[in-house]
Amino acid sequence: MTSYKISEAARLLGVSDDTVRRWVDAGGLPTTGASPTEIPGDALAARAVELAEAPADPADALSSARNRFVGLVTRVQVDGVMAQVDIQSGPHRVVSLMSSEAVRELGLEPGSLAVAVVKATTVIVEAPRV
Repeated sequence: MTSYKISEAARLLGVSDDTVRRWVDAGGLPTTGASPTEIPGDALAARAVELAEAPADPADALSSARNRFVGLVTRVQVDGVMAQVDIQSGPHRVVSLMSSEAVRELGLEPGSLAVAVVKATTVIVEAPRV
């Protein structure tokens, strides 16, 4: 199983290293027992999903998401020839449909680090009226 150092976990979750340490100290995130401290990938993926489901902070700045999403695989559903892979990249959930063969070749499983690259001919950006 993949595991992540405190600084890697913090970067992937969009929080500070100290925040991750506090979560570990409070029992909110398990560790592997390794030194330096490492967080199991599946536990980190579960925390990423929890954070994404939290209500948005109304003080956050509005922005257009980039087309490269680095995150954690939170779910892999293989069904015959095709598969669905869910990636949690900070507050963004990206879902990809791909071949089951690609899932196996990339070694995708919950907790794996992955990058979703989005190519679109049209991108629509919206912002609430001020």
